[in-house]
Amino acid sequence: MAPQKKTTRRIAIGVGALAVIGVAGAGAAIGSGDDDGSDTAITGTALTRATEAALAATGGGRVTGTEVGDEESLYEVEVTRTDGSQVDVQLDEDFHVVATEGEHAEDDG
Repeated sequence: MAPQKKTTRRIAIGVGALAVIGVAGAGAAIGSGDDDGSDTAITGTALTRATEAALAATGGGRVTGTEVGDEESLYEVEVTRTDGSQVDVQLDEDFHVVATEGEHAEDDG
């Protein structure tokens, strides 16, 4: 094979390999997104501490969901209050409240 053809073939193989790596990387990034329902729940003593901090911040209620590694903070705790409204409490690594976001219950009437 002529030297120029070898070089062209090597470039084509290299570009093809990079394309495969790029597609695989994009698939992995999409697969690890938050929208696929694979949120990681808080467990163990972290769950106890996060629950206590969230309930103190909301004035009570019931924990209805938790997540580690939320896009806004390290921990997110969803609290449903007795009136049906929900509050998402964002906590840092020391279980200090960094933000809260409320959702109001909808009237059925």
